[in-house]
Amino acid sequence: EVQLVESGGGLVQAGGSLRLSCEASGVSFGDYSIGWFRQAPGKELEGVSCINTRDGTNYYSDSVKGRFTISSDNAKNTMYLQMSSLKPEDTAVYYCAAGPNIRTPNYWGQGTQVTVSS
Repeated sequence: EVQLVESGGGLVQAGGSLRLSCEASGVSFGDYSIGWFRQAPGKELEGVSCINTRDGTNYYSDSVKGRFTISSDNAKNTMYLQMSSLKPEDTAVYYCAAGPNIRTPNYWGQGTQVTVSS
């Protein structure tokens, strides 16, 4: 059984930082594309960042580029999202996801809430 478990969310003031973690079991990160999505209240799901665990290439949405950093530790089957210079508009539930094609992930975590106060 594949499980993705996020942690690290919380409440932070604007300008602050948080690091999200996503630990996987039942699947090897090296075999899949992995990434982070988020959904703010009343808004559609948004792709935030993804990473190719084989060569480290990554993608960021324009809204987080320069502020967020994605990384993975394949030995620990864990993915991270370092979020800096947080803004109130970053408030959302953040989900990690994995699959052969990250645009249509097969597996999702339960989500972790990030709230940025102004």
